[in-house]
Amino acid sequence: MAELAALDGRRARGDASRRDVLARATDLASVEGLDGLTIGRLAEASGRSKSSIATLFHGKEGLQLATVVAAREIFVATIVEPARTEPRGLRRLVMLLRNALVYSRDRVFTGGCFFAATAADVDSKPGPVNAAVRSALADWYGYVEAQTRAAVAAGELAIDQSEAEVLAFELLALDEAANSRSLLLGDDRPYVLAAAAMRARLLAAGADPELLGALDLAG
Repeated sequence: MAELAALDGRRARGDASRRDVLARATDLASVEGLDGLTIGRLAEASGRSKSSIATLFHGKEGLQLATVVAAREIFVATIVEPARTEPRGLRRLVMLLRNALVYSRDRVFTGGCFFAATAADVDSKPGPVNAAVRSALADWYGYVEAQTRAAVAAGELAIDQSEAEVLAFELLALDEAANSRSLLLGDDRPYVLAAAAMRARLLAAGADPELLGALDLAG
């Protein structure tokens, strides 16, 4: 029993260490990119030894993959899960858009959206890390498009299903533009502008204005 308790204690400490290191890693990668996320750089930022980090992640690629997984979990918990309290379709779509803007505006990661910051690092470098980032973004894009299509199917948007993909693309592009411009200018105003533009685009697509209140970020 004593040996089992000791083993459980070591595992708990190891899990806590891993979570702490990954919290530093996700934030660091959002600023310096995944290419800048090395065991040495993370040891410097976290105050831990290189050997302890190498033991936890078995090399740079293992560290990068674990960091993408951790960032994806935070992204889903911050943006997607809260929106699932709303019914499928326009209401959920609006909450996804708001949550995405607020996630970036409130700097859940210091460098804004983790995936916007890291995608450029890996988009021309095939491999497991590229695949992990691409998968996370493809799932996000697909989920937003799925809610757009659900809104069309429910009659909440007065467009054809053939137009849903374009509308979802436009809404996501506004979110990404707000993130990049805010980081460049050091100003929150782009999020207000993006939310207003999203609202205008949804209104033009036939949305009920009473369902778009969450996109008012000016207040």
